[in-house]
Parts: sequence; structure tokens; C-alpha cells
Amino acid sequence: MKYTKLNFMMSVLGIVIYITDLIVDIWVSVRFFHEGQYVFGILTVSFMFFGTLVVQCFSYSWFKADLKKAGQESQHCFLLLHCLQGGVFTRYWFALKKGYHVAFKYSSKTDNFMEEQIDQHKEVIDRMTDLSMLRLFETYLEGCPQLVLQLYTLLEHGQANFTQYAAIMVSCCAISWSTVDYQIALRKSLPDKNLLNGFCPKLTYLFYKLFTLLSWMLSVVLLFFINVKIALFLLLFLWFLGILWAFKKQTQFCASISMEFLYRVVVGFILTFTFFNIKGQNTKYPMFCYYIGRVLVTVGILIVFWVFPVSIFNSDYFIPISITIALSLGLGIIFLIVYYGTLHPNRNEETKPDEIDGIAAERDCRMKYFLME
Repeated sequence: MKYTKLNFMMSVLGIVIYITDLIVDIWVSVRFFHEGQYVFGILTVSFMFFGTLVVQCFSYSWFKADLKKAGQESQHCFLLLHCLQGGVFTRYWFALKKGYHVAFKYSSKTDNFMEEQIDQHKEVIDRMTDLSMLRLFETYLEGCPQLVLQLYTLLEHGQANFTQYAAIMVSCCAISWSTVDYQIALRKSLPDKNLLNGFCPKLTYLFYKLFTLLSWMLSVVLLFFINVKIALFLLLFLWFLGILWAFKKQTQFCASISMEFLYRVVVGFILTFTFFNIKGQNTKYPMFCYYIGRVLVTVGILIVFWVFPVSIFNSDYFIPISITIALSLGLGIIFLIVYYGTLHPNRNEETKPDEIDGIAAERDCRMKYFLME
């Protein structure tokens, strides 16, 4: 497996989106405080802190594990960098530096793709895979809650300024990019996985995730307008169910018990927004039940909102939003069926342990224990 020049450019684009998303989040929080909307400002900062804190914890634990595997002692400078929220940037620096060397310089020295070259390319791919997993964490821990908050403020006031529109667009781009990038990295880092080749499968997968997420987020926003306590109870209940599911499947992603517990809590949170195969086993029926439940809850929210209209909500928005929720959920389900039915790379393989996702058991790679697709 080669790390190409195109892969390097995509990695550069990834850090550009990451930095842009960070800058917009800070900009939005400052704007909230400046306008006197302290609750929204505190929530925005809290989502940022929570997502970043979890990402730094996993990043540092992986640094320690990699150093231990290489027979080196853990360096205190890495701990300091992560405490200063610089773990992801440190990883990007090492990954892009090595990636540039492999893609532009190392591969041009010889035309023979020998074992030494494979090790060089494998090392870069593994580093980029770690970054892909960390971005996926941050996307769902920070980006999704912030997008819900932005949609709520937009609908509450009936109009939005440039900051809100920019925040919503950047959040959508970050979610889309991290989700597709993770799917590509998953299949590139595991040797038993077929690559996600072609533009159509990637676009179909993107639309499946994006439409189902959009429908769910808008539904949650409507529920917040109906009753904040009910909405929070529903989200916490779904989070709790996700954690129970992770414990039931006995995930084995982390070496330490404490980090594995944190991982299962994070997995439960991600399952609140979208479905992932958390163990690499057959998930056809769990996925079916998950989206049947999603459809029922979404329809229930729309019915309640029609029966008990909220006075503070701008009624001019309700019909378009209801149509958007229904259409996006329907399109998301259609793209899901098309992707897994006709475009999934493993759809024709009968020897895999999971017809939908599958898992590798041979390669010493973190990704083989991570969320599958």
C-alpha cells in the first residue's frame, strides 16, 4: 500500500479544515459572549473543551503505547504538549513531515517498490490513520453538539448573521470530511479490507451519513423547542443505551481499563448521533433496529410538534423544516441501502466474519479494534 502525493494533499486539506473549524468555534463563542448570550457561549466552550480533552487523552495514550512498543521511555514533553492542547498538531507535524518525505522524495529514488519502501509507506499510513480516528472523535464529541446548538439559535431568532451561517457550513464540512476520511483510512490501514475505490461509493456513503445526521439533529432541535428537559432526557437515555451496547459487545480498543471505559463512554455518545459497528461483527440486524428506532422517534417528534405547536418558534419555518427532516431521513435510508446493497467493497465476499464490515485479526494496528464500517 502506497502513500501517494494525492494522499499527502488530502492530509494537508484535513489539517486546514481542522484549523478552520477550531477558529470558527472560537469566533462563535466570542460572538455569543459579546452579544450577552452567555448560556450559548458557555455551551460552545464546554463542547470544545470536552471534545478536545478526550482527543488529547487518547492521543497521549497512543504516544505512550507507541514509545513503549519501540522500547523507548515516555517523554515528558509529549505530556506537556497534550496538556497545552497541542497533541493533534504534534501528530500532524510528524505525519506531514514523514508523509512529504515518502510521497515526494523517498518514492522518487527508485522505481522498485521493495520491502523497505512498504515499511515507510505503512508507517505514514498508520500515522494518518491515528489522526483520522482522533478527528472522528472530535467531530462527534464537539462538532455534532455544536451544530445542534447553531441550528437551535438560528431557528429561535428566525434570522442569522454571517457568523452562524459560517459555523454551520464549517461544521457540516468538518463532519463530512472526517467521516469519509475515516472510512478511507479504515480500509487503507487494514490489509483484509477492500479499498473504497471510486467516487460514487464515497459520495453515497457521505450522503447516507450526512442526511441521516441532518434529519436527527433537526428533530432534536424541534424537541428542544417543545421541552428542554424531555430532549435532554432522551439524549442521555440514548447515550446510556449506547454505553450499555459497548459494554455488552466487550470492546477491546485500549490497553488500560480506564481508557477502555472512556472509549466505551465515547462510543455511546457517538451512537447517539449515528450508527457504527463497534466490534467488527455482523451488524445487519442491530443496524436495522437502530434506524427503525430512529424513524419512530423522528416521526414521534414531528407528531408531537404538530399537535402541540410552540409559541416561541417561528411557524413560518415549521413546514419547511418538517419536510426537510422527512426528506433527509428518507434519502439517508435510501443511500444506506444503496451503499450496503450495491457499493460496499465487501458486499460480494462470503468468507468475512461480517458481511457488512468485517475485522482483521492479524495486523498489529489500532484501527482493527476501532469503529468499523
